[in-house]
Amino acid sequence: MSDFHQNGIITDFHNLTRRPLAALEEELVAFSERRPMSLILPSLFAELEGPALAHIVEELRRVPYLAEVVIGLDRADREQFLHAREFFARLPQHHRILWNDGPRLQALDNELEAQGLAPQQPGKGRNVWYCAGYVQASNRGRVVALHDCDILTYDRGLLARLFYPVVHPHFNYEFCKGYYPRIAEGRLNGRVSRLMVTPLLRALKQMHGPLPYLEYLDSYRYALSGEFSMRSEVLDGIRIPADWGLEIGVLSEVHRNYSTKRLCQVDLADAYDHKHQPVSAEDASGGLNRMSLDIAKALYRKLATQGVTFSAEGFRTLKATYYRLALDLIEAYDHDAVMNGLRLDRHAEEQAVELFAANLLEAGSAFLDNPGERPFIPSWNRVRAAIPDLPERMFQAVERDNAAAV
Repeated sequence: MSDFHQNGIITDFHNLTRRPLAALEEELVAFSERRPMSLILPSLFAELEGPALAHIVEELRRVPYLAEVVIGLDRADREQFLHAREFFARLPQHHRILWNDGPRLQALDNELEAQGLAPQQPGKGRNVWYCAGYVQASNRGRVVALHDCDILTYDRGLLARLFYPVVHPHFNYEFCKGYYPRIAEGRLNGRVSRLMVTPLLRALKQMHGPLPYLEYLDSYRYALSGEFSMRSEVLDGIRIPADWGLEIGVLSEVHRNYSTKRLCQVDLADAYDHKHQPVSAEDASGGLNRMSLDIAKALYRKLATQGVTFSAEGFRTLKATYYRLALDLIEAYDHDAVMNGLRLDRHAEEQAVELFAANLLEAGSAFLDNPGERPFIPSWNRVRAAIPDLPERMFQAVERDNAAAV
């Protein structure tokens, strides 16, 4: 079943009946003959030691339609990489680990750096970008999905629903974004989405008018979800941030490259919980503090490509407009929580809004002070134009890393 959310910009698939998983997977097995499927898992080594990823792997073991699983492993030394190989060895599907900190991939990163093509900072975006290049080089999948590795409530039905709109042979969608309720343990979660992105988009529309790009972003129920699927060719032409702006960057790029009739979102789960980031109010390099800065900068950069002009005065007005809208939303969220028997700490909510408001100015200053910054990782189309054999050499490097000896 589907309807159109808000202004009908993208198709919105609701799982109104929650079809049996066995039926979904049976169809996906049939679809996989025409459109083989690859899954990307961007992971920190620390997540191998947490409660979520072991369960995710157990669920993935039962998925019958995957052509490959590609794990991007960050912050791992040699012993940790060897441990990761054992950890993921239980997967029956063809799988490979990108040891991003290993000498082989580091050598390729240095080669890209010499050409001005390497990601400029570590982060989830960098990890996903390298995994995307590997998937293109392996040529095993025609449709690629990605989800996070810290999902505590994971079940493989999430993956089936994420793939389905893009894999179905009678659908013409190029890209699908997942969403779900952000409620867990009696609390209303999703603070960055609720308290920053939603009021920020509305403040920007109030200041700059109903731009198609802003209306498009606001049509997503959960723009910051880490779950999406796409045709493999979509990966070729997109330029994404290396940092926490990944999700906004991906949505922006598919909007630039494809008609909104080819984009959709899908309801993935009745419940979703994951590792919650601390606010880190005193540390701008971590937690929701860093995340909000990266997201604001990604939005400013993309709006600049739409012809929006920014100034120091404009950012001060944006902060004030955002702050008022965010406080109004806290009131609505509080009432919503009370009506549904959920907990919501209004003091903590207002503290988060104050931090986000300050970071809108901080991100604006960074945007204005460094106009020559290269914020987005080049597309893989450009990499192949500059270094035609690099994807193949990356593929071989990953194969050697995953061989019996390292």
